Amino acid sequence: MLGPVILLFLSLAAAGATLWVPGAGDLIVLAGPAVLASLILLWRAARLRRPLARGWIVVDGSNVMHWKAGSADLAPLREVLRYIRDQGYTPRVVFDANAGYKLRGRYMDATALARNLGLARGNVIVVGRGNPADPEILKAARDLGARVVSNDRFRDWAEAYPQATRPDRLVRGGYRGGTLWMGLDPISRGRESRTSPARRGR
Repeated sequence: MLGPVILLFLSLAAAGATLWVPGAGDLIVLAGPAVLASLILLWRAARLRRPLARGWIVVDGSNVMHWKAGSADLAPLREVLRYIRDQGYTPRVVFDANAGYKLRGRYMDATALARNLGLARGNVIVVGRGNPADPEILKAARDLGARVVSNDRFRDWAEAYPQATRPDRLVRGGYRGGTLWMGLDPISRGRESRTSPARRGR
C-alpha cells in the first residue's frame, strides 16, 4: 500500500508544479498518467485488503462431494452444509456441469441440486458445459468477500483471483475416522481456525 501512496504524492506534486513553476508545463504529460496509475494501484490494493464478509461461504460442491469415500456422493456435502449453517454462515455452492452425471448418471441443473441439498435455488450454481467451475467459485468468493470450502488450491487461477486464492481464504476439510473435520470456527468468534473439528451433522 505504501508504494502507491508515494507514487500518488509524487505525481500530484509534479502535476502541481506544472501550474506554479514557469516552464514546467510539459511535466503534465508524465504527471497526469502517473496520477491515474497511482489511483488504480491504490484501488487494487484496497480491494485486496478488504475484510472478509461475515455471512457467506462459497462451497466447491464438486470437490466436497468426494470428501468421504472418494466417489461422488451428496451425503458429505449435506453434512458440510449443515455444519456451515450451524456456524452461522450462508453457503453458496458451485458445481461443475458434470456433477449430475457423477451423482445420478444424468445432467442435473441448479434447481435439481438445490432441491436435493435443501438450499434456495439462488444459492446453487451449475456452470455451463465445457466451462470450469474454478473461476466461477473464485469470482463468487471475490464478489461476496467470502472464503471458499475446498481442498483444491486453485493454483492455476491465483493470478486472476489473487484475493480469493490466498491460503487464509481457503477452508479445507475431510473425514477422519468417519468424522467430519473443517478449518472453520463459528461466525460469532470472529476468526477461523485451520484445525477446528467439525461437529457431527445433526
